[in-house]
Amino acid sequence: MTTPFHPGEIALQQATGVYERMAVAGPRVIRDFMPDQHREFFEKLTTLFVGALDEQGYVWATVVAGPPGFIGTPDAHTLRVGASLDSHDPALAGLKPGAPVGLLGLESHTRRRNRANGVIIAAGSDGFALQVRQSFGNCAKYIYAREPRFLSQGAPALPHQLGARLNDASLHLIAASDTMFIASSSSGRLPPASDIGATGTGVDVSHRGGFRGFVAIDRSGSADRLTMPDYVGNYLFNTLGNLLLWPRAGLLFVDWQSGALLQITVETELQNVGEAVTAIAGAQRLLHMTVVRGIYRPHALPIAWSEPKSPPQFSQGSPLWR
Repeated sequence: MTTPFHPGEIALQQATGVYERMAVAGPRVIRDFMPDQHREFFEKLTTLFVGALDEQGYVWATVVAGPPGFIGTPDAHTLRVGASLDSHDPALAGLKPGAPVGLLGLESHTRRRNRANGVIIAAGSDGFALQVRQSFGNCAKYIYAREPRFLSQGAPALPHQLGARLNDASLHLIAASDTMFIASSSSGRLPPASDIGATGTGVDVSHRGGFRGFVAIDRSGSADRLTMPDYVGNYLFNTLGNLLLWPRAGLLFVDWQSGALLQITVETELQNVGEAVTAIAGAQRLLHMTVVRGIYRPHALPIAWSEPKSPPQFSQGSPLWR
């Protein structure tokens, strides 16, 4: 049976004792086409999270928005996005024909999410199209439920370019966040289009949730360092498997009230054991992320969300409750 996993994902599955199980389950849940329920799901979304790789091998995460129907699936292998990225968005450099891209559809008020990874087949001022190489769903774990509401779009605010030291607005957003999106890649180079999706290779973007402030900030070094606990997931290890092969990632934080976006590209290091790991309830490991550079974009999204409803995993009385 052909595996949908690359060596980084397999290494982590073996280390956690789930390799045999995932060798059977993986080909069943990760398809090279979108089933009808995934196509219907994507076509009713108002936001879409995107992961892309730039020419320098840095990974970026971003989000695009539009009214329901701005995403189309003319067939089971093609996904079209009728929204363009802002010219200031660093992920834009990675959206060109032949490039790998990862997509995450998240319907936050129902906690449903599906992924579609593949290769860009067309890109322009009105959006881009993806040839799907991997399509799979994820469980609703750690997702805070929020209802989106479109706002009238005002004049775009000027973005703030950031280096290895984040500004006050960025630090405040991270400290207040219960959600983060992380993009990763199985390689630092742009592979031939024919290789994207083969045995799990390519770019991926994923959701991470935790208690408010679950991403810790350390400012003691020459660059800001972020640390996030990794909880029990679906054992696919798409993100961490990529990071074993290419330890760079793109982070996205969303201000759910103002629509501001914080995008950071980082160097990563995985910590599997130690007191720092066991000190956090439910943590299986820690992901350390050193900031390389970023951008803070005020009022980037014309959407505000309702107050969040906590996922069951973070409700009082659950094993992860602190």
